[in-house]
Formats: sequence, structure tokens, C-alpha cells
Amino acid sequence: MANRNKHLNPNQAYEPQRCWVGDTHKICYATKEEAELAAKVAQYDHGSPELTVYKCEYGGHWHLSSK
Repeated sequence: MANRNKHLNPNQAYEPQRCWVGDTHKICYATKEEAELAAKVAQYDHGSPELTVYKCEYGGHWHLSSK
């Protein structure tokens, strides 16, 4: 129950973890499943083209790609 009382402050902007991939500062996703879900949400919310996910060569996290 130690972490149960942790809440996000509604007045504080959330900034996801990012890393540099080439010239782009991309959002990092901890798991492939998390990245796939984010891709589906982006498609639904923004009408984005189909996005794919890939494992970052610089760390143990995942990114989205439109290619």
C-alpha cells in the first residue's frame, strides 16, 4: 500500500520519457505492448496512418514509426 496514495497533480503537465533517434526526440515506451497500444490510440484520436513499433537500438525501450 506504500505507493497507493501517489496521484498525478492535475495542474502539472506530464512529460513522457524521450530519447534522441537521429534528428528526432522520440517518446520511449517501456514495452512493445505499450507502444502498440499508443499506436492504436494515435490512429483513433488523430486519424494517423498505420504506425509500427520498433525496439530502440540505444536502450531497452520501444518507439513508434510511420514507415
